[in-house]
Amino acid sequence: MPKFKLPRKSTNIDMTAMCDVAFLLLSFFMLATKFKPDEPVTVVTPSSISSIPIPDADIMLITVDPKGRIFFAIDNKLRRKELIQNIDEYKKLNLTEQEMNTFAIGSSIGVPFSQLKSFLAMPPDEQNAYAPTAPGVPVDTTNNTEANELAAWIRSARNTNPKLRICIKADGETSYPNVKKVIKTLENWKIFKFNLITSLEEIPVGSAAYEESMKGMKAE
Repeated sequence: MPKFKLPRKSTNIDMTAMCDVAFLLLSFFMLATKFKPDEPVTVVTPSSISSIPIPDADIMLITVDPKGRIFFAIDNKLRRKELIQNIDEYKKLNLTEQEMNTFAIGSSIGVPFSQLKSFLAMPPDEQNAYAPTAPGVPVDTTNNTEANELAAWIRSARNTNPKLRICIKADGETSYPNVKKVIKTLENWKIFKFNLITSLEEIPVGSAAYEESMKGMKAE
């Protein structure tokens, strides 16, 4: 019997639907992505072998630069709006709605209350230019004084969001007395649990921490 060969036909796949989905996903991520504001100062944290990660949300960040200047921030935009409203009422700053919105979308704040209104009234480019030379948030070892404005920020932030986790990010060149003022301010509010942000380094071989980590790996 003669053999009949079936003609080979190339497979035709309609990619229109897949392209539509890809562009829809791309559009969604572009519109939904939130860009983190630039920090006003560069801080090089000291190294440690601790590998405990900080939480992803509800963060109060207190930054201490090498000169001892204090910068304060919380991470949630909606909470930031509530925070500045609380501060405005508490300190009678008479901020406008636009100035409060500027604070809500900004990064860390590093000026005293006397300069806050004028700072928030600046255009973004002027704020960025001024931030590296900002005097920082005033701090002291006593909370019931006008000189300790960091205490007021912490008070209002915790009133706004009691779930806030506190992180201190200090430069490796920062003198200890400047960091101690921050810790003392937290202690005066009965806050004894907070995180110190460091850069992770390799655990020294033969140390107690190394032996402990090896036990954990064997247990897994």
